[in-house]
Amino acid sequence: MATITSIREQVALYKGLKVRYRTAKGRRKVEERQGVILETYPNLFTLYVESQDSKVSFSYAELLTREVELELLSGSRN
Repeated sequence: MATITSIREQVALYKGLKVRYRTAKGRRKVEERQGVILETYPNLFTLYVESQDSKVSFSYAELLTREVELELLSGSRN
């Protein structure tokens, strides 16, 4: 079973890699975008979303509860 610690360690391994993220935006709406993991912090991590030219942040708890899903895109570094 995944824990916050194991999720944090896994995300740290993805730092600098391109990922696809999916997050629920309420009432059956799902946002799906691609980004690069910029930084990892004790409670959250940040992604740069090129299509929006902006940063977004998510907590590791959102991954644990599956409010946010991350998928590594074929090991590509920028």
